Amino acid sequence: MKKHVVLLPGDGIGKEVINSAKDVLNAIAEEFNHEFSFETHEIGGAAIDQYGTPLPESTVEACGRADAVLLGAVGGPKWDNNPSHLRPERGLLGIRKALDLYANLRPIKGFKNLLHASPLKEEVVKGSDLLIVRELTGGLYFGTPSERRDNGQSVVDTLAYSRKEIERIVDRGFQAAQQRRGHLTSVDKANVLESSKLWREVVEEKKSQYPDVSVDHVLVDAAAMKLITNPTQFDVIVTENLFGDILSDEASVLTGSLGMLPSASLREDGVGLYEPVHGSAPDIAGKGIANPVAMILSTALMLRYSFQMENEGKLIEDAVQSVLDAGFHTADLQIENGSLVGTAEMTKHIVDFIKSQNAAKCIMSCYI
Repeated sequence: MKKHVVLLPGDGIGKEVINSAKDVLNAIAEEFNHEFSFETHEIGGAAIDQYGTPLPESTVEACGRADAVLLGAVGGPKWDNNPSHLRPERGLLGIRKALDLYANLRPIKGFKNLLHASPLKEEVVKGSDLLIVRELTGGLYFGTPSERRDNGQSVVDTLAYSRKEIERIVDRGFQAAQQRRGHLTSVDKANVLESSKLWREVVEEKKSQYPDVSVDHVLVDAAAMKLITNPTQFDVIVTENLFGDILSDEASVLTGSLGMLPSASLREDGVGLYEPVHGSAPDIAGKGIANPVAMILSTALMLRYSFQMENEGKLIEDAVQSVLDAGFHTADLQIENGSLVGTAEMTKHIVDFIKSQNAAKCIMSCYI
């Protein structure tokens, strides 16, 4: 099977971990007789420096032709004082909007080797396995007007949603719950916001279409508390853009390292943009010590969601677990009696597992 993938390295360690993703994809192609073609374009700060904009039109056009997009990371202190339209993050928001990537999926699952690194007690976080489904192209981040007024003495931001925008993300949340443990938590602020009142109405209307999914409604402040006090109660959380942004970052610390968490941003036809949840980490960029696992696991999500390559995605996830079980870890992780390695060596261990004939035979036999 031939697929075309656009690579957006971005800034900082994004340039390093994107190479790890490419190495893993090449190993998958070799083992499963696939063909992946690659095309690299700039986004974020690197695009500002080269093209004077965080999202060049050439990048948008290339992504529009791709079967899927892999993105490293954007941002850094170099551009912190730029005007808002010349901030690296505008490139990320812009490509999401340009490709209509309305659904952001963030799986939060703790690796047993790393539970000790969580800021929560191990008995609280143990068994956590949840998926946050976040609306990504509407709400406060995209509403208009959004501006300063009265010579900068007052401001306005607009939170706007249409029924259609809410319906499609709620459907995605229900469908995700059907494929997992059958429980959906809808997060809103319906006691205050009109947008949340409509959100809750849509969820109530939709639930009859998914009789195999149980539903509860939780206010966003209560959800934030429960994520810390009892994260194992959650299966799938569906919520709007701003709440999803905050809650997914909060949930990301449950596992003890941002370097382990992938994400997928999807549009309705299955084309998606896949990226790690960590930032560009400019303080360690170029040192060869960045953790590539979140980027590699994002690649597994790409295989699963955009290419329907379930076996291949599962093999990548098994490879990561196997390497951790063997004690190999990057500097952001702490594995007792483990072996500290850099970005390239961590990637090589994962690739070696994928290329192992025994590993490939094992994973295939599980699905025959």
